[in-house]
Amino acid sequence: MRKKVLVTEPIPETVKNYLQEHVELTTWDNPEQMPREQLLNTIGSFHGLITAKDSIDDELLQHAEQLEVVSNISVGYDNFDVNALKRSQVIATHTPYVLDETVADLIFGLILSSARRITELDQFTKQGKWEKAVDAPLFGHNVHHKKLGIIGMGRIGEKVARRAKLGFEMDVTYYNRSRKEKVEKELGLAYQDFDTLLKESDFILLMTPLTKETLHLIDVKAFGKMKDSCFFINASRGKVVDEAAMIKALQDKEIAGAGLDVFEQEPIDPDNPLLKMDNVVTLPHIGSATAETREEMKFFAAENMLQGLDGEQPEAVIKELQ
Repeated sequence: MRKKVLVTEPIPETVKNYLQEHVELTTWDNPEQMPREQLLNTIGSFHGLITAKDSIDDELLQHAEQLEVVSNISVGYDNFDVNALKRSQVIATHTPYVLDETVADLIFGLILSSARRITELDQFTKQGKWEKAVDAPLFGHNVHHKKLGIIGMGRIGEKVARRAKLGFEMDVTYYNRSRKEKVEKELGLAYQDFDTLLKESDFILLMTPLTKETLHLIDVKAFGKMKDSCFFINASRGKVVDEAAMIKALQDKEIAGAGLDVFEQEPIDPDNPLLKMDNVVTLPHIGSATAETREEMKFFAAENMLQGLDGEQPEAVIKELQ
């Protein structure tokens, strides 16, 4: 008898066809998230779950009597209760690697847009305010040869460092839990302690996962150490930053601006002060949002699922379960 897999995210026909060759497939094709109660009432007979937003916790796992594998269509998995998964002995996977280049592209877009005021001046032009040659009040800041400090040197951080170092000849430093000496030698990067990186960088890129240890890692004290000419870029998780502290730092001109793809609350509250700041670029969490990358992520999630259901070790089991 074929095993049953539930997919709670819309997936392309190519991925559906691939899964249907191997399992009995049920899909939720609505772009809105499946209601939690419906998921709990449905999951009991399924051996596999492919998701991107659903909370995988004790409550769900108690309802999922047949569940063997849960596959996240995301590199991040803060929707997973890792301890609950360990207790249930359910395999959990994610989709690293395939989105690294795409996210790095977007991050550099945030760096350039923030420093050169691209989105702000786009609106300035479209609103008919361009009546004379641009002068000092509209000047931006250089990116080339400036100092970029990366907090969290994972795969995406390495891709950004390569673009910064080789494309823009930036001075790149990083802070990480462990040294990446191979990357340091290959790209000419320098390791710095957390406080020194905050104090010296012209651009600070936050690329850490959300954990108990990183919650509000960037707080009032951290913003207070940054240069008033510094641009802060966050493409990791919104809750790694104390958003109220960031808003105050921007309002008080403790930093020059920000480029943000993530927020503490998503979707962002329409009344959030960040949306009214000209020196802040705000994006709706689109780091991996290209058609090519999203299809590749969903295919990878399907591959992880089938490997797990076949009794193999999936390529991308989350590190806590390896």
